[in-house]
Amino acid sequence: MTDDRNDMHAWADGRLDGERLRRFEARLDGDDALRAEAQAWRRQAQALKALGSETLDEPVPQHLVDAALGATPDSRPGEGATGAGAWRAGDPRVWLAAAALAALAWSVGWMSHARFAAPAAQLAQAGAPAFVRDALAAHVVYTPEVRHPVEVAAAQHEHLVQWLSKRLGATLTVPSLDALGWSLVGGRLLPGADGARAQFMYQDATGARLTLYVADAGPQSGDTAFRFDRDGRIAAFYWIDGRFGYALSAQTDRATLLALAEEVYRQLSRASPPPA
Repeated sequence: MTDDRNDMHAWADGRLDGERLRRFEARLDGDDALRAEAQAWRRQAQALKALGSETLDEPVPQHLVDAALGATPDSRPGEGATGAGAWRAGDPRVWLAAAALAALAWSVGWMSHARFAAPAAQLAQAGAPAFVRDALAAHVVYTPEVRHPVEVAAAQHEHLVQWLSKRLGATLTVPSLDALGWSLVGGRLLPGADGARAQFMYQDATGARLTLYVADAGPQSGDTAFRFDRDGRIAAFYWIDGRFGYALSAQTDRATLLALAEEVYRQLSRASPPPA
């Protein structure tokens, strides 16, 4: 990793100071693309920090602390060997402490897993289809991208529609949201458990991004009304219409997202052929 990249990630994490900080911020002032990328990394770092802050602030259980320090139920301060002499290879407290530290490491890892897996588990318990969890994950991964947010840009609109329609096996419609202040950035092809998926990305004048995720919902899915979910700061309205499931995601309030979802649904319905 180059010094510039190191400085950018250190700046995003709040670890850059002194002369390096002054030099890097001077570079940001003269490079809009670099500033946008650095700010995107900082937003992502702040979101991850907020996501894990509660777990990091939790105290380590006392029994693990005691075990790591060599305490046992039948030992008291002042009893037995202390200091370097207590850490002989044959001392059972060495193995007890090692086991406790391993357990502590496993506990921290599991708590982190639980923290990051929780939103998906909550959606599953609420009955949200799997494609909704995939849509939220794709939104979080690709919306911070500065240089490569999409595979095919909006300037190649016809190619974008033809390509994704062919891969999903149906004629797709890309809604126009310009009247609501959101311009199409482009789209990309994504994998899914049951075949190809499509993600279309939009951006407003502030740089905020919105994604429309399209997935084959399966023949037994049935149509559904709008349903709402939130994963941290990311809100999503999703629905199933015919063969496809749709999820519209953004970091915005529910009312704003609902208006966008209604417009997307209106345009998709107008473009769909009437049932035979």
